[in-house]
Parts: sequence; structure tokens; C-alpha cells
Amino acid sequence: MKLLELNHVEKSFDDLKVLRDISLDVAEGEIVSIIGPSGSGKSTLLRCATMLETMDSGEIVYLGKKAAWTGNDGKVIYAGKRELKEIRSQYGLVFQNFNLFPHYSVIKNITDAPIHVQKRGRDEAYAEARELLRKMGLEDKEDAYPYQLSGGQCQRVAIARALALNPKILFFDEPTSALDPELTGEVLKVIRSLADLDIAMVIVTHEMAFARDISHRVVFMADGIIVEEGTPDQVFASDNERTQSFLGRYGSVL
Repeated sequence: MKLLELNHVEKSFDDLKVLRDISLDVAEGEIVSIIGPSGSGKSTLLRCATMLETMDSGEIVYLGKKAAWTGNDGKVIYAGKRELKEIRSQYGLVFQNFNLFPHYSVIKNITDAPIHVQKRGRDEAYAEARELLRKMGLEDKEDAYPYQLSGGQCQRVAIARALALNPKILFFDEPTSALDPELTGEVLKVIRSLADLDIAMVIVTHEMAFARDISHRVVFMADGIIVEEGTPDQVFASDNERTQSFLGRYGSVL
């Protein structure tokens, strides 16, 4: 079953065309890594898919329901408020820079949306949050505040917060880019563990060995287009000159 379909998505910032006719789908339980050089449009694609950014044209479909599409006049139409609320409940997003509420404790960061957005009971939300913290190796940090945590711990809290909403698909926008190298491994280990949960994931990353090992499919983007996509074996052994040139920079880790 297709959880997400992006069809012919285009996006420009002023005169700079960032996304050029991008089409991509994600199936239930599938892990898709998006790789490519900086400025290739990877993060913009994620922001359009999660409707943090408004696309210029194209179509976004979640579980068969249209979230956005191009109307007859060429302008993009987004679904109504109620429909979008339901659609947004299907996915979670983990940002580069955590985006935790600094004035909330760890457990309040995790439980706030389940309680106030999903209207779940406090006891249920807190029990699930504590179980997520246990899985993240942070069971002793529920009363801590973000400023008291390392970057890796903050990112693990952000992952727990996204999981607390029980999404069908998780988006990761370069989840280790803001971390010191020694903290990157702990976050990648947590993301690897999520594969056992059978949650679909779309991961924008510069960690090539990680993308190769965890993904069902790898998408290589450059200059606002999808240059190629396929299994990790297909993409990482590609004969495409542009793909080879990019991956050549990572030869020592591949």
C-alpha cells in the first residue's frame, strides 16, 4: 500500500528552481534514503511533502487522500483544515536542530501533542512516553530540560516525540547534521532500531554507509531532480557519472 505519493512536484525560490518535476512514492514499512549534494533540493522536498513549504505545482497524496494538487488555473490547492489535520496525523518529522520546547521538560515535550492534539488521556500518554524514553536509553531524563542534555540526547527525545503520535511514516531531515561526530553513532543506532517497528521512513542524510545499510530504496538527487533511484546495491554500484562523482567523495566509508 502506498502511504505517500508525490507527483510532479515543482518548487522555486525567486528565480532559483529547487525542485523540478519530482515524483516519488513510499510504501507501507518502506525505508527510503534521499542522498545528494547540498543544494540538491532534498530538504525542500521533505518540507513540501510535510507541507511546511508550499509547492508551486504538483500533487501530494497520503493514503489515497489528496493533501494538495494543482487546480485548473495552475495554482496549488490544499485540502481543507479538517482533512489536513487528519493527513498530518499520519506522519512525524524529526528536524536537524531538534526543535524541542526549551521551557518544557523531556516528558512534557513528548506528551504535549498526544494530549492536546490527539486528545489522548494523560495517563496513557505518559505511560507511552516513558516506554519510548526507555527504548531511547533516556529513562532517567524525563524531568530534565533540553539545555541539560547533549545534542544526541536531544535528538533521541525528538525521535521519541515523533513516535508518540503513532505515525505511519517518519521523515528525518539530516538528523545527525547538527551533532558532533561522536554523538552521530548513538542517533543512527536508534534510527536503525526503528526498522523493527515496521514504520515507513524517509531519511535525508549525508551518512552514506548508514543509508546503504538501512534502506530498502535509495534516491539520489542533484540540481533539483531525481538522477536515479533503486536498491542500495543498484545505486551505490551505479554507472551513472553524476552518481559516481558524488559517491566518490565517500569512498573511505563505503
